Amino acid sequence: MKLRVICCEIFYREACHLVAVSPHTCDLDFLPKGLHDLGVEKMLQRIQERLDLVQEGVYDAVLLAYGLCNNGIVGLKSAHTRVVIPKAHDCISLFMGSRKRYQEYFNAHPGTYYRTSGWIERSDASGAGDATISQKLGLFMKYEELVRLYGEENAQYVMEQMGDGTANYDQLTYISVGLEGEDVFRQEAIRESKEKGWKFDDVRGSLELLRKLIDGQWDDNFVVLEPGLSVRASHDEHVIKVG
Repeated sequence: MKLRVICCEIFYREACHLVAVSPHTCDLDFLPKGLHDLGVEKMLQRIQERLDLVQEGVYDAVLLAYGLCNNGIVGLKSAHTRVVIPKAHDCISLFMGSRKRYQEYFNAHPGTYYRTSGWIERSDASGAGDATISQKLGLFMKYEELVRLYGEENAQYVMEQMGDGTANYDQLTYISVGLEGEDVFRQEAIRESKEKGWKFDDVRGSLELLRKLIDGQWDDNFVVLEPGLSVRASHDEHVIKVG
């Protein structure tokens, strides 16, 4: 098969590896990680624009390497080519290899902040083009930056009102998937956890769900969206459905 893979750049290393060993011909199309921070409407618009660029009759299917992502793909549709999407709430399910495994870890480790190689090396959200919600609100900006932009009194008010965006976390978990070069990112995750005073955990993830997507093994873990139909949230264990 000839496949088009529209993929969040957070999977850059993993997707490149899987395409290299796939039995199919795959064309990769990466979108910036910062789309998640633009809000639902703009995220959907950007992905839909990229999907609309796919020419009719060129590909057997378009693969969407995204989860539901806070409803950021709800309403997505293709005019002429089927689209295959994993049943996943977000990218952590894809890094863990299944919804079930992520849910089990989530339940056992509340208050966990997750890191992967892509989350660390693609942490700059500027590639999304528009100011993100966090940037507009001043979240995660240093006090000195707020003073420079808004003055000392306003900066103090913003800090008091918005607080620390990571205040509810007490653990950082790095998900490794066995690719070469990961140790540098793992060490960065360890440094970050120490800086924040959090516990650290290192878990072995799995590329199984992404591999099945790219290898064309579309079982019950995926939704196949036929032309003219759209993505809907299912609000159950299946996460997404065809609307």
